[in-house]
Amino acid sequence: MSLLVARGLTVAARVEGEAVPVFRGLNFALAPGRVLGLVGESGAGKSMVGRAVAQLLPPGFRISHGSMEFGGADLVTMPPAARRALLGRDIAFIPQQPLAALNPLQTVAALLDEHHRRLGVRGRRLLREYARAALAAVQLPDPAAMLARYPHQLAADQCQRLLVAMAFAGRPRLVVADEATAALDVIAQADVIALMRALQRASGAAMLFITRDLRLAAGLCDELAVMHAGDIVETGPAAQVLGAPRHPYTRCLQLAIPPMDGPRRALYALPEPMPGLRALARLPGCRFAPRCPVKADYCLRSEPPLAGGAHRSACLRPGLVPAIAAADALSPPPWRPAGQAPVLVLEGLCKSFTTGAWPRRGRVDAVRDVSLRVAPGEFVAVVGESGSGKSTLGRLVVGLERPDAGRIVLAGHDVGAGDAAARRYRVDHVQMVFQDPQAALNPRRRVAAIIAQALEAQGAKFAVRERRVRALLAEMGMPLELGVRSPAQLSGGQRQRVSIARALCSAPPLLVADDIMAGLDISVQAQLLLLLHRLRQDHDFALLFISRDLPVVRHLCDRVLVMHRGAIVEEGPTATVFGWPRHDCTRALLAAVPR
Repeated sequence: MSLLVARGLTVAARVEGEAVPVFRGLNFALAPGRVLGLVGESGAGKSMVGRAVAQLLPPGFRISHGSMEFGGADLVTMPPAARRALLGRDIAFIPQQPLAALNPLQTVAALLDEHHRRLGVRGRRLLREYARAALAAVQLPDPAAMLARYPHQLAADQCQRLLVAMAFAGRPRLVVADEATAALDVIAQADVIALMRALQRASGAAMLFITRDLRLAAGLCDELAVMHAGDIVETGPAAQVLGAPRHPYTRCLQLAIPPMDGPRRALYALPEPMPGLRALARLPGCRFAPRCPVKADYCLRSEPPLAGGAHRSACLRPGLVPAIAAADALSPPPWRPAGQAPVLVLEGLCKSFTTGAWPRRGRVDAVRDVSLRVAPGEFVAVVGESGSGKSTLGRLVVGLERPDAGRIVLAGHDVGAGDAAARRYRVDHVQMVFQDPQAALNPRRRVAAIIAQALEAQGAKFAVRERRVRALLAEMGMPLELGVRSPAQLSGGQRQRVSIARALCSAPPLLVADDIMAGLDISVQAQLLLLLHRLRQDHDFALLFISRDLPVVRHLCDRVLVMHRGAIVEEGPTATVFGWPRHDCTRALLAAVPR
């Protein structure tokens, strides 16, 4: 008996006065105690399916066709009061961004009390018992101290655990988890996934797990539904869908993932972006055909049905799927040291921060006695858990933080003092690509002006800046007309390409990239990796690559540094460190990577 059944479910949005379907005609069923994974790129409609189930559709979106039965009752035609009574009790929702979902003006105790009152718990003493029990259930330490804190005083994984605690507090029958681990490092991600799986099994709840990470879905989900452009293109048991995919889209997503085991290989990058909503509404035939490597002419004219037994796919040529390979993709070139002077030298670098307020003021050593050399053209990765000091190290190198002790020698010049001369020298010799391009790019400037900022600071003439911008846009694989757009008019992958172009504009010998692959689709990530390989050959720059994605590090970088509590605990060639780790922290990081 299925708990959740969708029949012909369609959600439409109003776009310039026209009703455009976000997803259409979806059919799926979820039984109690089972986990159904929705996977695909951004824009495929995964999160909108979860929001439709949880009745959290944004303004302008509505269910236009179909039914969605929960426990035998149709959520679409159900009275609003009855539908609201189900939310939080029978249907729980774990959102993607924990800090945005938690009220910053309320303590953890107030957040839990508000949730438990909705579940019918009354009395201050009973509320406190329920709050402590909820924190203990998700393994948060020192519940008494935790209850008095605000969300901004918690680590990212602690905020996510708090949301998991609130979701399972009422023993729901269905849990919708929308990218619930996207902001976590690999160890915290593994812990939260294991926690969610244990709570789900203990409660017997069904779970709709929305993710773009096929590796996570493989380890957690019983069944998978692969979505592309608002359609389910393949569905079935997770082992069958990932073990023997029958749709080209599923196969392309698999080939875009850097392998963690075995030899390094080329990655497959989907050639075209997913069409927009209005283009999809007018697209005849198979919606994946414009991007498909095995399409035929009839694929552009006729739309394939989702057919098969337990393992179904919507493809007219499933027999060709196993032959898809990344043969045309650019393979990662080997790096060989040339014996030149290092472009970056760190000696005994230290940085600490003061935390809290008097009289409970404390001190945190973010970077402790770090020494490092980066050769010209070398790609060096810095990995570690959240809070290990990776990002602080990058900020020290580019001058966004000043060290308490130690030396920073950049292309032969000591720039650790941070005076005006050092700042000017840094502009020419090191640039940074930030994790969140939307926050790092000036929303009031056009793309061309953003890319040319470094040359503008050097006083270059407009004609020189224009030529450089045109060349960089071409190198990034972006059309010239994007130069007149604002960052808000670009996709996430395009914004990250603009950030890389801005960093390369002054041709610095060193780039610092702070977790630039986080939050990106698998296909966009593969495109950026191929782009970095090509740019390395053309520009011969060194890269300090800060990341929590170990498969990406293994694919891209020549050498890796493992940081733990501000110190480097292991260092060496990437293949050696990942193949034969010596430190417990490195072993823990590698063991947490989903295969």
